Amino acid sequence: MPILKDFKTIPQLFKIITLEFGRSQNRALLKTKENNQWKEITFDEVYHNTEDLALGLVTLGVRKEDKVAIISENRPEWVYADMAILGLGAIDVPLYPISTSEMLEYTLNDSESVGIFVSNKFQLNKVLKIINRCKYLKFIIVMNNEDKVSDKNVYSLNEIQERGKELKRENPNLFLENIELINEDDICTIIYTSGTTGEPKGVILTHKNIVSNIKAAHEVFYIDQNDVFLSFLPLCHIFERMGGYYTAFSSGGMICYAESIEKVAQNMQEIRPTIMTAVPRLFERMYSRIKKNIESQSASKQKIFNWAVEIGKEYKAAKKSEQHIPISLAVKYKLADKLVFSKLRERTGGRLRFFISGGAALSRELGQFFDAVGILIIEGYGLTESSPVIAVNRPNDYKFGTVGKPLPGVEVKIAKDGEILAYGPNIMKGYFKKKKETEETIKDGWLHTGDIGVFDAEGFLIITDRKKHLFKTSGGKYIAPTPIENMFLASKYIDQFVLIGDRRMFLSALIVPDFEALKEYADANRIPYKDEKELVKFKQIYELLDKELDQFQKKLASFERVRKFAILDKPFTIESGELTPSLKIKRKIVEERYKDLIEDMYKSLEG
Repeated sequence: MPILKDFKTIPQLFKIITLEFGRSQNRALLKTKENNQWKEITFDEVYHNTEDLALGLVTLGVRKEDKVAIISENRPEWVYADMAILGLGAIDVPLYPISTSEMLEYTLNDSESVGIFVSNKFQLNKVLKIINRCKYLKFIIVMNNEDKVSDKNVYSLNEIQERGKELKRENPNLFLENIELINEDDICTIIYTSGTTGEPKGVILTHKNIVSNIKAAHEVFYIDQNDVFLSFLPLCHIFERMGGYYTAFSSGGMICYAESIEKVAQNMQEIRPTIMTAVPRLFERMYSRIKKNIESQSASKQKIFNWAVEIGKEYKAAKKSEQHIPISLAVKYKLADKLVFSKLRERTGGRLRFFISGGAALSRELGQFFDAVGILIIEGYGLTESSPVIAVNRPNDYKFGTVGKPLPGVEVKIAKDGEILAYGPNIMKGYFKKKKETEETIKDGWLHTGDIGVFDAEGFLIITDRKKHLFKTSGGKYIAPTPIENMFLASKYIDQFVLIGDRRMFLSALIVPDFEALKEYADANRIPYKDEKELVKFKQIYELLDKELDQFQKKLASFERVRKFAILDKPFTIESGELTPSLKIKRKIVEERYKDLIEDMYKSLEG
């Protein structure tokens, strides 16, 4: 659906939605949960809260092109802070709530941020710990008013809004006048990507970069004011910010904030969203819960479930290929829907039109399963450097195992070495204060993504791996680890999986098991254990995972098969430095940390 009204900058979009479109609406724009109750926030309230905050920032000396950081969980105040900063022509620097003090110190200094919004005392303490080493930082604003501390540079959100109200009495049109001064080529945001190697880089995105992606999304998806979005992915990540926030905003739809990742399932049933952005991990968890529930049922119920899923796959395949659907298949599908699928869809609230998945590869099997039961997952692909979408499947033109076709206005080509290159209005301006890295990444206007991929015969893009992740066995065979790792992650007993084999005779792996599933197996098989450390050492557990791997790797070529693995007793985490904030594994760090264990695996088979 076309956008409600044309806009060239994010503040223009804000003005159109809250002031012009909002006047005709008798409902909430945002919803959040407070004291166990959903609280509605109207279009008018969103506008005035933002305007007061923006003018309050003016009293603190914030001017056009100043950088102001935000570290907060998803909540309405994130929107107020974002739109207030941008509405002044300033630049925001969003940070992951899980960032450590050290990460904050680097980012605040590198970005030259003059201020920071923090959500609560926990985030405030991280900043206070390093404030004396942040040479540009002049103020901290705490969203939770009760969490403010007595310090001349620390303010509560309310205090700043009160200052803004005073300034408005003197200059009633100041905020709207500022909005009109912002140009589409002005910098909107600097987003720090903590790649799997090297120090974080600040990606410079202009208003035009992000707006081009929003408008292209409207060409691909039918989204309107009747849509309800449930937001749980971090707003500091460009995927949620562009898809679950700005695009949702531009449709005039309603945005509801999930309480936490743990409560997404409960919140889905309460809010009954129509569209959600998500990552494959959510679908893996959903699938795991469904599977677990089915396995606890009687043999006859399990049989009905498995029959229904097969009918669903057959029906969707026939529908997709535009074949005539036999009456017998249509009748069976209707029955399967009544007995099984409708109950599964109810868990999402019952009115979900589709999920949009990004951030990591979605397994073909997972996509096909959910499609069979009537839950469509649309997978896309992009980078922070491309604002973010480069390619995406469409609700009426999709293929699992691919990331779809290029977004309107974005050109994609494959370099001679297989790297995906992208060109368009969504490509970043560059990396902040990193000329060399910018020149290495953007050549003649083409973004070098660092991903390896191919187009299939129908024009769907397939990502095979990261260029840096490809390795060669000592036998001369090239291996793309990610597809193999994703295949094993479909096992209910595996939580994290790292493939090893660069310059080695064969492949091995480090496996972090799903400890909950493992404990259930141990309890059912009377395997005594005190803790997780002891549990992973049992021979029966190794044999269980060995059988799982054998089942999954039957279709792999012999040189792609895992011949040896080690089971770890604790997961990879952000805090330990083994994961990036977007939950990607830092391979070099993991391989270095577990090098003795890796060497032992090879000695045991080579020796």
